[in-house]
Amino acid sequence: MRTFARGAATWDVECPRRPSLVAGVTMAGFRVRDLEALRIVPFPAVTLLLEFGAGSPVLDGAEGRRRPGSFVAGPGLGAGGAVRARGQNVECVQVRLSPVIARAILGAPPAELDGAVVPLDDLWGREAARIRERLGGVTSWQDRFALTDTLLARRYQAGPPVDPEVAWAWRRIVDSHGLARVEGLAEEVGWSRKRLWSRFRSQLGLPPKRAGKLVRFDHAAHRLVAGEGSARVAADSGYADQSHLCRDVMAFTGATPTTVADEPFLAVDDMAWPITRPREKDWTGRRAGL
Repeated sequence: MRTFARGAATWDVECPRRPSLVAGVTMAGFRVRDLEALRIVPFPAVTLLLEFGAGSPVLDGAEGRRRPGSFVAGPGLGAGGAVRARGQNVECVQVRLSPVIARAILGAPPAELDGAVVPLDDLWGREAARIRERLGGVTSWQDRFALTDTLLARRYQAGPPVDPEVAWAWRRIVDSHGLARVEGLAEEVGWSRKRLWSRFRSQLGLPPKRAGKLVRFDHAAHRLVAGEGSARVAADSGYADQSHLCRDVMAFTGATPTTVADEPFLAVDDMAWPITRPREKDWTGRRAGL
């Protein structure tokens, strides 16, 4: 476990030593005291947060509502810089789920989330309380990861798959860093643009064009944090110009590219989320990740 300080907060961060049993799952463990108004930056995945212990994380949204405890959020949580996390003595396992596997694991279509935050109790009922109790009952982070992974694998096995065409389109968007065009994707899978839009939106939680913009932003944010200049990032990432990049970063984070680059923990946390691609094998093979 690694420890670092940010403001008044002291963070302990742990990562699994083994890859997940399910392709498209990454996770990290956090223990933080005096968490103060941490900006949530959008990421192209479904967020599953499993809290345990004495404290409880709280999300403050633009609408002023506060949602404590374990939760699920659709891709793009925090768009516009409108969501902040805070809390006291927070302990949690945070899981990032590729949208391709999220429906099977959650037991509900990500489209029902649409970037919103949903209490885990509303989706999993008593199972949410059981997993919280079990996570709090073990003292090793690696045991917590194994426990979480077993739960996710079981739910994934029992859940419905997405269409192979939808999975393939998502993979193409990710591989192209968000630059794949919807018309081209529809043509390659043999669907109409309208059909691809409808299936993609209902099964993954966001339409393909918005998915592409989110993936492109995430790729650009990584490069900004790595120290590359805005002009070069804009040119290489498919933006019309530097101003276009600035508008996109502001729309997703509520901050300028310079601010994002100076806040790596907020944008791209390499300590908890090393820059390695999740083990996403052949999405058209239903159980390829197991």
